[in-house]
Amino acid sequence: MAEFGLETRGLLDGVEVTGITLSTDNLQPGDLYVGVPGARRHGAIFAGQARAGGAVAILTDAAGAELAADSGLPVVIVESPREALGAISAWVYRTAESAPLLFGITGTNGKTSVSYLLHGILKQLGLVTGLSTTAERSIGELTVTSSLTTPEATEIHGMLARARESEVRAVTLEVSAQALSRNRVDGLVFDVVAFINLSHDHLDDYADMEEYFAAKLPLFEPDRARRGVISLDTPWGGRVVDATHIPITTISSTPGIAADWTVSVLEETADYTEFELTGPQARALTTRVPVIGRHMAANAGMAIVMLVEAGFELAAIEHALAKDDGIVAYLPGRIERISGTAGPAVYVDYGHSPDAFLTTMAAVRKFTVGRLIMVFGADGDRDPSKREEMGRIGSEGSEILVITDYNPRFEDAAAIRSALLTGAHAAAHPAEILEVPSQARAIRTAVERAGEGDTILWAGPGHEDHIEVRGEKLPFSARDEARQALREAGWA
Repeated sequence: MAEFGLETRGLLDGVEVTGITLSTDNLQPGDLYVGVPGARRHGAIFAGQARAGGAVAILTDAAGAELAADSGLPVVIVESPREALGAISAWVYRTAESAPLLFGITGTNGKTSVSYLLHGILKQLGLVTGLSTTAERSIGELTVTSSLTTPEATEIHGMLARARESEVRAVTLEVSAQALSRNRVDGLVFDVVAFINLSHDHLDDYADMEEYFAAKLPLFEPDRARRGVISLDTPWGGRVVDATHIPITTISSTPGIAADWTVSVLEETADYTEFELTGPQARALTTRVPVIGRHMAANAGMAIVMLVEAGFELAAIEHALAKDDGIVAYLPGRIERISGTAGPAVYVDYGHSPDAFLTTMAAVRKFTVGRLIMVFGADGDRDPSKREEMGRIGSEGSEILVITDYNPRFEDAAAIRSALLTGAHAAAHPAEILEVPSQARAIRTAVERAGEGDTILWAGPGHEDHIEVRGEKLPFSARDEARQALREAGWA
């Protein structure tokens, strides 16, 4: 720690730090335990537990140092432990040494989809890969479930250290605005970063859209990234181009928008979306993405251009994809069809913002000959300002709308549903609106009303395997529940 010039209490001579963590739950012997001030209590109060678990030192602020004094461990004091995490984690894990190609993706919607598509193409190119998304984290063949869109800096650097040991050559990370605001990607320099879009969300964390936008801009600075790919499909993309200080290229799937790269959809089926990607010097590639939706073609185009910016030849990418008749990727809970060939089509999707609803409903509507039945709820303890608009869009775009619960957390579930219902009834052409608090009952209500040719879109839970109520995570899978509801109704 001497090389950082930090204040210390207690002797550090002979202390060997082999890891770093913010949590005593996953602490390993040899770790440096970091105590940060939280909303309810200071992490340094767990210094005794950290010592019992094998921690060799504590990193905290002045207030935390007083709380940790009785632990008997040496204490390293910094003004802001969270701001120091990135640099110290990089030092502990030596992540700047033999670093893999590092891709970072930000945007309100589509981060997970672009990440999985990029991850899939890298594997088709023959690379051992790593991935960190809202859904899961993986290094080679090792996969674990995620709890945050972007992990804490300690976890990311630990993940990169494991990636080095596993000879991983490329790692893809989702980068949320909160990750940038809360120092989770400090100590990293991405080879290529991407901006997909910006729309109404997270206004519980940011005062307004301008503040939310500003939170994403640091990713496009030279100390964070070497190159960038910017989508111009929303006006915010042009503003990123104007503000960035790194070399960038642009991409668009919107006709009439001038961009370096363009995505044009050639064919849409219930099994895939075929598109052409064209770029500078008359370069072009035609391939398929195994998901419905024009926005998924745009996401795939973004992934391919990120690879080109990282130094891969477009011809080599085209050759790898052609061998498999398109991109090979599984996107858990992203417009994921979980129904069979007979009966209503049932899709589960993670979208939980107004813009995501619009995009996904347009995608499934294209393959719906009957009615569109929408099932959704809204997160508790998350941006309440979007709820009425979600209700309005869901009602305007469906024939039957089932409002249910979804992760109420510490909020009153009935109050959340009330806001959604207010928006639903305010639609210019409202759907038939039903309120069914139980998610298990809600999907059965939808299935009971659906027939051949109808589509059910269950938006929100996506890949998740639990619901959160009053701090307790209760096992629940929308995918499994929907399949069971179909079986009960007699559909294979």
